[in-house]
Amino acid sequence: MIWIEEREGALRFKVRVLTRASRTEIAGVHGDALKIRLAASPVEGAANAELITLLAKQLRLPKSAISIVRGLKGRDKVLEAAGATRDQLRGLI
Repeated sequence: MIWIEEREGALRFKVRVLTRASRTEIAGVHGDALKIRLAASPVEGAANAELITLLAKQLRLPKSAISIVRGLKGRDKVLEAAGATRDQLRGLI
């Protein structure tokens, strides 16, 4: 079960990112975080941009609704999705 926190019309959740994968995909759960594989390298923000694009597409939200709250340069991140529901997040797994 992934950690989800409701906050002022948005949901915060943890993500564990693995970069330089063979393809970009949601790969399940890692502890209390959503595990995501990204084909991009963590160079000049490419992996973070790909992460936001993937989640926006999967949650059917604009990219501007997804933001990285913590962990901009690390594997473990906390993201915020404005307008997302718990059911949408759980549906990603």
